[in-house]
Amino acid sequence: MTQLSFFDPGEADQAPKPQSDKITRLRLLITVKAAPNPSEKYGETVCVAALRLDPSQQGWVRLYPVNHRELTSNDRFRKYEVISINAKPARQDPRRESWKPILDSISRETYLPPWDRRRRWLDPCIEDSMCRINRATRGRPDAPSLALIRPARIDGIRITPHGGWTPDEQRRIDAYVNQLDLLDSRDRTPLVAPRFRAAYRYRCHEVDCKGHEQGILDWELVAFQRSLRGSSDTELRQALEQKFLHELCAPSRDVAFYVGNQAKRVNVFSVLGVYWPPKR
Repeated sequence: MTQLSFFDPGEADQAPKPQSDKITRLRLLITVKAAPNPSEKYGETVCVAALRLDPSQQGWVRLYPVNHRELTSNDRFRKYEVISINAKPARQDPRRESWKPILDSISRETYLPPWDRRRRWLDPCIEDSMCRINRATRGRPDAPSLALIRPARIDGIRITPHGGWTPDEQRRIDAYVNQLDLLDSRDRTPLVAPRFRAAYRYRCHEVDCKGHEQGILDWELVAFQRSLRGSSDTELRQALEQKFLHELCAPSRDVAFYVGNQAKRVNVFSVLGVYWPPKR
């Protein structure tokens, strides 16, 4: 399989979004579910990244907004699952990969177990230069905004207290919970902030790379903390470092980072998840 080129600014970029608002059926391999964020309209929203598997339209796709908590049990897809879904181009988001999903159209196909079947699709997508991705976004809001980057060296993980929701985020949570009718069957449990944030520090393969520090927005970072809610802060810090640095980024792993930027700050990229098959 040949190397895909839609992240290389010097080669052909991924095709732009369609100009029409026609509903399109997308066949996707789910690769990332970012941590949920407070939303006044939806309660909480999740950004999902995926690889489009349609032979004539391969490339990265961002689905937003997704309220995963409100999906039916039959529609709750997981990472590395192949699904089909109807979606429209996200007109309020200039990033070419962004689509607005129609959540009641989900069809789940199959789950790809570790790691050979996943590698078939994802290994050809790996890029080696985060610096090159950053350069491409300068003055280009429609530049590639999702990538899979293999670091040359991982320098560590920085773990800091989260600090809780901002006043605006808390207002959005309260507004959503308060607008639900008491007879509404939807989950009214307010979204709880995790205790810690984390960021990877690494260098890419660019010769003059001065290093990158990117916050981790992976849902798994939040879910892992929730599973250890009874631990002390010290114990939780140690567990986070063990899991997200020493296990996922072990020397025996072919590590690459799923990265994505922000619609309002296209030059700011975060780590959305870790791709960590064993080295061959």
